[in-house]
Amino acid sequence: MNKALPYQDIQTVCFAIAAVVLPFAAFVINFLFLGKSKLSGWVSTVAILVSSILSVIVFTRVWNVQQIHVKHLWFIIGDNTLYTGILLNNLSVLMLGLVSVIALPVHIYSTAYMKDDAGYSRYFQYLSFFCFSMLALVVMDNLILLYAFWELVGFSSYLLIGFWFDRATAVQANKKAFIINRIGDIGLLTAIIILFNQYHTFDIAQLFKDGGLIASSTINNGLWISGTTLTPVVWQYIACIGIFLGVAAKSAQFPLHTWLPDAMEGPTSVSALIHAATMVAAGVFLLGRVYPLFNEAELTTLAVIGCFTAFMAATIALTQNDLKRILAYSTISQLGYMVMAMGIGAYATSLFHLVTHAFFKCLLFLSAGIVIHQIKHIKEDNHLNIDPQDIANMGGLRKKLPLTFIATLIGGLALIGLPLTSGYLSKEGILVQAFEWAEHKGSAYMLLPVLASITSWLTAFYVARLILKVFYGDMHLLTLHPGIKIHIGDGGWRYKLPLVLLSLCCLFPLFSLNPLSHTQSWLLYGLSSYKGYTESIFEIIVPVVVNVLSLVVMYYAYIIYIKQSIWVSSQTGLLYRISFNEWYIDRFYNCVVVKFVLALSDMTFWFDRKVIDGFVNLLEKIGVFIAGIASWCDRYIVDGILHLSAAIVQAIGGFARRFQNGKVQYYLFSMLLAVIVVFILKILIWN
Repeated sequence: MNKALPYQDIQTVCFAIAAVVLPFAAFVINFLFLGKSKLSGWVSTVAILVSSILSVIVFTRVWNVQQIHVKHLWFIIGDNTLYTGILLNNLSVLMLGLVSVIALPVHIYSTAYMKDDAGYSRYFQYLSFFCFSMLALVVMDNLILLYAFWELVGFSSYLLIGFWFDRATAVQANKKAFIINRIGDIGLLTAIIILFNQYHTFDIAQLFKDGGLIASSTINNGLWISGTTLTPVVWQYIACIGIFLGVAAKSAQFPLHTWLPDAMEGPTSVSALIHAATMVAAGVFLLGRVYPLFNEAELTTLAVIGCFTAFMAATIALTQNDLKRILAYSTISQLGYMVMAMGIGAYATSLFHLVTHAFFKCLLFLSAGIVIHQIKHIKEDNHLNIDPQDIANMGGLRKKLPLTFIATLIGGLALIGLPLTSGYLSKEGILVQAFEWAEHKGSAYMLLPVLASITSWLTAFYVARLILKVFYGDMHLLTLHPGIKIHIGDGGWRYKLPLVLLSLCCLFPLFSLNPLSHTQSWLLYGLSSYKGYTESIFEIIVPVVVNVLSLVVMYYAYIIYIKQSIWVSSQTGLLYRISFNEWYIDRFYNCVVVKFVLALSDMTFWFDRKVIDGFVNLLEKIGVFIAGIASWCDRYIVDGILHLSAAIVQAIGGFARRFQNGKVQYYLFSMLLAVIVVFILKILIWN
């Protein structure tokens, strides 16, 4: 199974296991021993702190140094031997460090954000279990355990999204997330079964490594050939579709993206973790794990779907007024960039954007949480009937919340992808490679990078709109409700420290010493599929054009929302309605898909009640009728014969009993009579 490992490798494996298990230990301690104690928050925070330290140590020992794969016999079924273990390579240690490091400021922030909530301890139980599930997912070495923890990530997100289960909207949101993710999970499970049937192993390293089983298999004459196994090629297509369904559900790609905006019903700190480095990142991570499975045509399909998802979500974010919902559609859009990058072959850059996005999206959600929290205080202090998440109720908050404003500004600039931010490095890398890919594929494919660039400008507009409407101008609440009391601030150190840490991570020095060149990032050279860039004209043109126009778009938003010197079309046009109503996709699902499912359910219920139950009831009546006949026969024929026999025997017995009266002379007379009868019969017979 395993060769003897050097001591340091054994220690590295132990550190990795400890980093995964510590959040689960915090969950168990909080669940069994701490009850509703406020100590539960710090138990979970300390656990994730130690887990982060261990993950960083593991990262430094594995990244660009070696791959460590440890496995042990799990069980044997027939001729199949299954192993379990952990796989530590560049991808897994990158994700291990990212998840734990992002989760740490979220935990610190949550100890303050949730301190007055009645479910404080339950919240940290769920949060620790969520982190454990995701950390285990990224280090598993076989598809069975990967799928098991994939399901646990979905389950724990279900618990967190519906954390406030006394709210009908939260219950609907977590059910929606759960059901849509089940669709993806069915696809992933189908793909795993197909891969096992083809390659007879669940081992990720054997399947997907360079020169592994996937790389050595071929498709020829309609057959999928691997060693001695020949399978119709359609099963390879089905496996890829299944993988994509899993990715689309987890990472909110069209058409399975609609659960993510509704997932905002959970606490904002949960949204920060789900949208940054855990649940939605799992889909892109899965693509990275199984990347060699996809052929060129399938990758092109991924690129098209990812690009469309990015564009669609960006257009929807333009008109939303719910602060968290804007950020949710932003997440969908950025995930679309990552999937598109995978599709065009920019494997390393896609994962690079996954990492940078985790920091600035977590920062934006935590900042949004502070804003919403403070607006809620104003609402409660002044007994107002307002929505604390509606940006129409905000404005002018930069003076009241200076640190939150700076953090949001940094996160927003990184999301737009302007120079000096980490988002610039990763997003420009994707756009440059998209243009290079399209140039080699043909002019028709140029639509993808152009649409991706337009998406970048849309991002600049809705981010500028968000920042301007929340932090600039006059506070709208004072205009609508003059005389209200406003006592708000950035909060204590547990709010401020996460914002400062994440803001620093959103700047370029963490990833590259050159703020204008994504090609020099250390992260790109640690991913096996990254082969470096060839110099092209797009390296200069794309960043300049995209960023100059982004600045123009941001200034245009400033003129509209602050100067208000440009006439804006009324919010009744077709394009506005499409955007505001989220392309009517949810409405389509509700009016067509849901109604079809309900109609099908009603039809099957009718069939069950009228046909199946009717047949069963008919059989019941036939059985009762036959039983009645049998009862009559038993009562009047069988029992009648028995009763008649008994009556005859009783009569004979009664008649014979009269001969037994105890008188000797009667017995003598009887004997004489018998002799005479016999004598007479004898004479008659002889005659």
